[in-house]
Amino acid sequence: MSGDDGTVFIIDDQRTMRSSLRRLIETAGIKAEAFDSAEAFLDSYDVQRPGCLLLDLQMPGMSGLQLLERLASRGDGRPVIVLTGHADVPTAVRAMKAGAVDFIQKPFQIPELLERIRQSLALDAQWRRWKLEAAQILDRMNALSPREREVLDMVVDGRSTREIAEELGLRTRTVDLHRHSIMHKMGARSSVDLVRMTAVCRPVKGGPTPP
Repeated sequence: MSGDDGTVFIIDDQRTMRSSLRRLIETAGIKAEAFDSAEAFLDSYDVQRPGCLLLDLQMPGMSGLQLLERLASRGDGRPVIVLTGHADVPTAVRAMKAGAVDFIQKPFQIPELLERIRQSLALDAQWRRWKLEAAQILDRMNALSPREREVLDMVVDGRSTREIAEELGLRTRTVDLHRHSIMHKMGARSSVDLVRMTAVCRPVKGGPTPP
């Protein structure tokens, strides 16, 4: 894995742990940056930068959990690996609800940690590809007329041309023309493509949850 695949953002108030983690990750050929507090990370915050977070929960000032919740409120979909020596079930549940994808307790096994990091970086790359595709599809949907959006919804629901015509009070020929226009504007080859496209876009309305 190269540095182009994303950066591991290490957030831990313990200098020794922070430095050790950075050396370990960089030795494995993965780019890493370290921060001594949640506030320091937020000062250089850029949601567009790919990667994942390696986050300690127990920190002075803003806690790891508070940072998780802050990022969730900003729609940041980067995977977060929670690293803590004080794990308990309620804390783990709260961390997962706030967006953590993994929970590792200190002391940890180095190979396991590196594997979890690689998985998180791959997940982030997958989510960013999905988000880009969804944005492109939404742009195409926005180019549809209100009537075409109605017809699209019915096509996706599995309605036939005759059923759509009857419900909208249109001629079947008119519905066929709308369907042709929709296929062209959406860049779809079939009704199956339209179903897939709308499925890709649904999570965008509710947040950045990867597929």
